Amino acid sequence: MANAIANYAKGMLLDGQIKSSDTFKIMLMKSGFTFDKDTHKDYSDVSIDETANGNGYTTGGQELTGMTRTVSVTLDNATLAWSNPEWVASGGAIVASGAIIYDDSTDTNNGDDFTDAIISYIDFEGTITTMDGQILRITNVSISIT
Repeated sequence: MANAIANYAKGMLLDGQIKSSDTFKIMLMKSGFTFDKDTHKDYSDVSIDETANGNGYTTGGQELTGMTRTVSVTLDNATLAWSNPEWVASGGAIVASGAIIYDDSTDTNNGDDFTDAIISYIDFEGTITTMDGQILRITNVSISIT
């Protein structure tokens, strides 16, 4: 799986608008979605391409939990990582081609650049179909700033 960080998120990090203490969510994207790290800024930019509500998936995604923050002087980076999110397909299949991590705490009404700012995209490098009763689990969910 490939991971791309949104360029606008980098500026928001530098400005202190995105903090490790914020609420981060992860949402699944439809087959055929293409992420653009230069133009996809917030949830509203990509919501039309989110996996449909139903079959065990709820639009808006789910909150990421179990966040850890590490700084590596050996790798010259800082990383935020979360527990592995999962969805159980129920009543039909869940189909997705990737997932977007966004900051559910950012809000233009509070002076932030964007509301629900996109942080990064995880490309599944193909479409995944999780059949009824099966679990779609994303492992090693993290972002790394170098």
